Amino acid sequence: MSASSAARRLTAIALVTGSVVAAAALPASAVQDRGPDRQRVVISHVQYNAPGPDTRSNRSLNGEWVNITNRSSQSVNLRGWTLRNSEGDRYTFRNLRLDGRSTVKVHTGFGRDTRHDVYQDRREHIWDNRSDRATLSNRRGAVVDTESWGRGRGHDRDRDRGDNRGHDRDRGDNRGNDRGDRQR
Repeated sequence: MSASSAARRLTAIALVTGSVVAAAALPASAVQDRGPDRQRVVISHVQYNAPGPDTRSNRSLNGEWVNITNRSSQSVNLRGWTLRNSEGDRYTFRNLRLDGRSTVKVHTGFGRDTRHDVYQDRREHIWDNRSDRATLSNRRGAVVDTESWGRGRGHDRDRDRGDNRGHDRDRGDNRGNDRGDRQR
């Protein structure tokens, strides 16, 4: 083996070793924003049509919700993640750590946030009963998952329909951002 090919081989080994060490040293938050989110955190169910008449009572508003499920065994911090509808109404998670293999239900109306239920604090229904799209994005703005219904349904990917589907929103930027009367 010549000296130049030995030098190239040693350089390649050093680069591979450096890459492995660098990846192991990344903080968990950096790792969670990569592609695996697409498989780990999903919209598992959307209840877009609240049972009974849409009266805009808190009970009616909380009858529509989105479930966000973490399919992995490791927890994921949803701080800065967003859930939005097709009209651009957005909910931003503040600080919610979603445990591994668990689900959080994002309700439209008012309530007390817990680890398993969060509330958007809206006074109007957010999800259109006839046709809409729920989009979950990570804190960098990359789309993690979507769920559509009605005309123009076009699911972004096939999924196991046995899952509960859902979306989570965190309190914060949405108060006073309701869209008024919307045909449902």
